[in-house]
Amino acid sequence: MSEIIFIMGYNYDSNCYLINGNTLVDTGAGQNKEYLFSKLKENGVEPEDIELVVNTHCHFDHIGGNHFFPNAKIAVHKLDAIPIRNEDTLGTAGSAFGFEGINNSRVDIELEEGDKIGDFEVIHTPGHTSGGICLWDGENLICGDTVFAGGGVGRMDIGGNYDDMKSSVKKLTELDVKNIYPGHGPIVEKNGKDHIKLSYSFL
Repeated sequence: MSEIIFIMGYNYDSNCYLINGNTLVDTGAGQNKEYLFSKLKENGVEPEDIELVVNTHCHFDHIGGNHFFPNAKIAVHKLDAIPIRNEDTLGTAGSAFGFEGINNSRVDIELEEGDKIGDFEVIHTPGHTSGGICLWDGENLICGDTVFAGGGVGRMDIGGNYDDMKSSVKKLTELDVKNIYPGHGPIVEKNGKDHIKLSYSFL
């Protein structure tokens, strides 16, 4: 079983997850550097030791802290790399929330379905954005804003697509998910698959 350290989102920040000891999944909105760094240090990790940042999708509240980690490579799905590189504040949803200048246009690795990140496999789950991904290790699902605890799904009115979301969540119902680690809100332990099925029933 993979070790996943959960860092609860603060204010606009998404949840962040430390995996593989030196990989950070999502970095929040970039407003709470000291909070994020303190949580890493509490778990024995210095910020400069982060070697890889994986963004579950391109929205500002998940990529805003990428520049906190200049030593790390930035990985995102190839479709969501486009609005990041173009500093597209509509595509990254920054303009909708008053976050115009995120200053995070760097992408080093373009991810695709089936890529490996340590013990995790990349699953392309469009719907919230065109390049949304989940990370799956056979038991744990780090799912960004695709599904949430209690049967929620990510909003589809900022660069999303309903049909894509329905297909993505259906794909996730076929996995034997034990634990869910979403982009916002609480994690789900032991009965993650039930929450995914509930999410699908709402679509």
